[in-house]
Amino acid sequence: MNAASWSGIWALILLGCAGAGAPTPAPPATPPPAEARSEAPVVADSAAHARAVVAAADRSQADRALDDGRKPAELLAFARVAPGQRALDLCAGGGYTAELLARAVGPSGVVYGQNPKFVLGFAEKPWSERLATPAMKNAVRVDAELDAPWPAEVKDLDVVTLVLFYHDTVWLGVDRARLNQNVFAALKPGGSYVIVDHAAKTGDGVTAVKTLHRIEESVVKAEVAQAGFVLDSEASFLREPADTKDWSGSPREAGEKRGKSDRFVLRFKKP
Repeated sequence: MNAASWSGIWALILLGCAGAGAPTPAPPATPPPAEARSEAPVVADSAAHARAVVAAADRSQADRALDDGRKPAELLAFARVAPGQRALDLCAGGGYTAELLARAVGPSGVVYGQNPKFVLGFAEKPWSERLATPAMKNAVRVDAELDAPWPAEVKDLDVVTLVLFYHDTVWLGVDRARLNQNVFAALKPGGSYVIVDHAAKTGDGVTAVKTLHRIEESVVKAEVAQAGFVLDSEASFLREPADTKDWSGSPREAGEKRGKSDRFVLRFKKP
């Protein structure tokens, strides 16, 4: 595939990755025991706050067009994002998720939007334009590699998100052990590391990370656990049982199937 084709793909993949706080956040939920872990409990106030964030009238039409396939309200509630928190969105791309987080933590919180050089090669313009909008007044741009030292101020975080990009770190040659260690160090005790990605078939491991843009869920769980994290909860709101997992999750290649891939949503906790 030539450079122009990859540019088109990444422009689509990285179009997006949030403005004002609202209701008082619910108290932290007690993690379920491992044997009972399946679906994250959604506290009513957290869900209502998340819906209000997504419904904000000043969100762009381009972002709203992605909502049906991304289910941002469910993601914010699952991540338990609340006003006043410190959050980090890894591989923020053009800022879809980062803006949602910025809106959810509100003016008393802060969101760091991180992009490595590779991503900025495609997302610099939309990312810079989004950062100049009122919704991103509490957002801080972070240009850094995933597996390199991060700025000293990126610390004491409540939540870190990595949406639809973990699989790419494999074929890009990122030191994933270092990446996960960076996240562990940046989070405060009890903080959450939330990962969303396209699911590969059982047994495929990392063999489809570039061809189909998918990764086996068990690989992610094992690698993140090695950094010291504990799997706190899993969610099913992006699960698609009908997905045959033999087609590419890349936005450009997915066509009418875009937003219909089987995606796992995992929340890890720093003990």
